[in-house]
Amino acid sequence: MDSGQSEITQVLRCLSKGDDRAHERLMPLVYVELRRIAAAHMRRERADNSLQPTALVHEAYLKLVGMERIHYSDRAHFFAVSSRLMRQILLDKARRDRADKRDRGLTLILADDDMLAAKQRPVDLIALDDALLDLVKLDERKAKIVEMRFFGGLSEEEIGCVLQISSRTVKRDWRAARAWLYNALAHS
Repeated sequence: MDSGQSEITQVLRCLSKGDDRAHERLMPLVYVELRRIAAAHMRRERADNSLQPTALVHEAYLKLVGMERIHYSDRAHFFAVSSRLMRQILLDKARRDRADKRDRGLTLILADDDMLAAKQRPVDLIALDDALLDLVKLDERKAKIVEMRFFGGLSEEEIGCVLQISSRTVKRDWRAARAWLYNALAHS
């Protein structure tokens, strides 16, 4: 573990213990990674989305700071929670936008990493959320893997650490979840 990861974990532990000043120390340590996660979320959004990655980071961070004491097990858990909050912010915005205008979407990539450019298909963020809710009912772990990998950009190793499973299991579940989601979205 490098010193930056170690420092983040130490600050998160202070935060879990109720140290209110830990928030001030945390933001400079995690900002670059939060910005990367937000940019990944925004790449999947429609081109005319008015929300920028920086604004998404700040909105998510304000929600994180406003939450009652959350006990983050490590930096990967923190980033998984952050990504989930960003996804929820974008989903809420999509629902508001849908009330104003129909058929807006994002680009969902359900292919292998080396085939990303060739296998893009537009999908509605709300339809994706509905499909993920259905997947949760069938296999909660696979749904969590989709959230962390697709929305959070976490590696298979980081997801394995958060869920306490092997990277091979993450890879197998990720492949199965992508296939299931592709099928569910094709029929929606």
